[in-house]
Amino acid sequence: QVQLVESGGGLVQPGGSLRLSCAASGSIFSINAMDWYRQAPGKQRELVAGITSGGSTNYADSVKGRFIISRDNAKNTVYLQMNSLKPEDTGVYYCNAKVRTVANPFRYTEVWGQGTLVTVSS
Repeated sequence: QVQLVESGGGLVQPGGSLRLSCAASGSIFSINAMDWYRQAPGKQRELVAGITSGGSTNYADSVKGRFIISRDNAKNTVYLQMNSLKPEDTGVYYCNAKVRTVANPFRYTEVWGQGTLVTVSS
């Protein structure tokens, strides 16, 4: 069993910054991609940023130049540094990981965190 636990959400004023963390724990053999998604009220969940085990990154156009994704493979943790936040960045942010477990190291399983709420408002 693998779990993802997000932290770092909260209320911030427009133009402010937040740093989200997502730590994976459990019977982990290896982790491939780790991604951040968000879901705004009344909207579908969307990919915000992703990072491979080798460090390659990709970003949604709406956050390029403002958000930075990084990971610490030794800690099985992914981060999302969010700068110059806008009201439209408001939503629940979810961590997603493609994980191989000790019990089954030959296939990847997709795991989701419980989400952390980010509210950008004055």
